[in-house]
Amino acid sequence: MLLLGISQARLPLPHNFNMKKSLLFFLAIFPFLLLAQDRSLFKKETFTSKGKTLPYRILFPEGYDSSKEYPLVLFLHGAGERGNDNEAQLQWGADLFLKNREKYPAIVVFPQCAKEDYWAKKKYREKKKIGKRFKFPLNLGRPTRSLHLASLLLHQLIKEEAVDPKRIYIAGLSMGGMGTFEMLARYPKRFAAAIPICGGGNPNHTFYYAKNTALWIFHGDEDSVVGVRHSRRMSKQLKRFNANVKYTEYEGVDHLSWVPAFKEPDFLEWMFSKQL
Repeated sequence: MLLLGISQARLPLPHNFNMKKSLLFFLAIFPFLLLAQDRSLFKKETFTSKGKTLPYRILFPEGYDSSKEYPLVLFLHGAGERGNDNEAQLQWGADLFLKNREKYPAIVVFPQCAKEDYWAKKKYREKKKIGKRFKFPLNLGRPTRSLHLASLLLHQLIKEEAVDPKRIYIAGLSMGGMGTFEMLARYPKRFAAAIPICGGGNPNHTFYYAKNTALWIFHGDEDSVVGVRHSRRMSKQLKRFNANVKYTEYEGVDHLSWVPAFKEPDFLEWMFSKQL
């Protein structure tokens, strides 16, 4: 959020400012200005259904042609980016798609979960040194309001935009990783690939989507927020059902396992290569 604000705030100039210092100053802040400008390519939109609203940002391919079909990526942010400012959800992950916009033309959607809501239904209890131990219900019942709105938004985009129905992907981190697993359980035949990062879900639900969706799961083995056991259990159960699943665990990494995950050289290549 600090980076996004730089282009809007009036930056203080140092005392005795001259042309040489001006150039050095500009070169120092240029990467941040460029980043802020790039993120503005994600259009601000709001989805409304029955009086309930969901802020979201959407990135279209360069030279978007409605007569063609493009892959669509739904990205679910973590708990720290909840709100209604329609900006915070771009903190993690958005830059990855911007940098690869030309190489992987796609429709990329970042909805924003409400402040007091969650993407997934779960309960948890604290466990020292191994992170929170979450419990995910076997009977999913009704989804959370934010996840329900996100699913309706996705349905509308598939219907109204130039989306290839065989190349729809979902990814998410932390709370969004949990939402990713729940979305798969609720819509087991919709997603060609999924990337849940430091999340978790009910292993019993994997049966429904194991044969349809390729998964790449990430977690840090020292995660103090979401225990690594959750991703281990999901990966193990998916392999039992002969799913197309990869599991990457980072040694010595705490909760921010999405940082090294986004640096994986074949992160996007792997995802965009999958289709139903």
